[in-house]
Amino acid sequence: MKQQQAIPRSVEWNDTYITLLNQQKLPNVTEYLTLSTIKDVWDSIQTLKVRGAPAIGITAAFGLALAANTYEVKTIDEFNQLLQKDRDYLASSRPTAVNLFWALNRLTNSIKNVSSVNEAKTKLTHEAIRIQMEDEEVCRQIGEHALSLFKSGEKILTICNAGSIATAKYGTALAPFHLASEKGIHLEVYACETRPVLQGARLTAWELLQSGVDVTLITDNMAAHTIAAKGINAVIVGADRITANGDTANKIGTFGLALLAKAFDIPFYVAAPLSTFDVSLPSGELIPIEERHEDEVTHLNGERIAPEGIHVYNPAFDVTPNHLISGIITEEGILRGDLSEEINKLFN
Repeated sequence: MKQQQAIPRSVEWNDTYITLLNQQKLPNVTEYLTLSTIKDVWDSIQTLKVRGAPAIGITAAFGLALAANTYEVKTIDEFNQLLQKDRDYLASSRPTAVNLFWALNRLTNSIKNVSSVNEAKTKLTHEAIRIQMEDEEVCRQIGEHALSLFKSGEKILTICNAGSIATAKYGTALAPFHLASEKGIHLEVYACETRPVLQGARLTAWELLQSGVDVTLITDNMAAHTIAAKGINAVIVGADRITANGDTANKIGTFGLALLAKAFDIPFYVAAPLSTFDVSLPSGELIPIEERHEDEVTHLNGERIAPEGIHVYNPAFDVTPNHLISGIITEEGILRGDLSEEINKLFN
């Protein structure tokens, strides 16, 4: 058993700047960036230096507070005009992860009744810090609920990185593995590499090794064979957006794992905080799916691996329909059965 190390964190607030773990450089280089401007924050989100819906939301909240602290205006009206402009700018960095918009809206709503510019700046900073602290506790609760689904010795498959570096701490889909390591419970984790940006290979494998978890890396197209050959007991994934009926957007490849879980008759779980739910959308067909640059598919480590001029389709996410989901694990517990009804109860 590997000795457990500190669970890594992705983002920290430092009053006049933000410290950010550069996830693009992992696993070979552990680099922390200093973000001093809103442009730095927008770039870090858009270029995947920070990724994972909760971590994106936390970073954006800190970014908005950071920008607001530089405003040199005298009236609240002027302050709010600048704040709305910067809120919209940060919101344009990624279109799919609902936590981004949730965090930014929470900050702007927090200053509705302030009486001075200084009070507004202070409230925004405190609200951003509160979002991070709350997320850490939410992730721990998600991990505890998820861990109740697994027995020592079981083998669990995951994709992408829904871990501590994608959140404030612990993660969502990876939270039960970090907690199991802390509690001395042995779980075997199989991590899909997650093409085309390799978040599973670069991030999940690195993060779980830091935590002393028994983790095995596979390529995405090995999933079906691995489930059969290794006797995988369950699949657990994170989420970027969950609609009112339980349809779930997550990293591309998730839908395929859900279909495999159905074929092999093993449970398929989604782990996500309530902030990832977008009950304004009735179903997954309405979720905007980000399409990213073709270089992510045609190049690997900067080297071209596909012919010049080839057509490329590069959606960053897919949507898993609710009927393939065995349960959605939240900080409030596990939603099962009729997910539309359970989500409606939770939010109404």
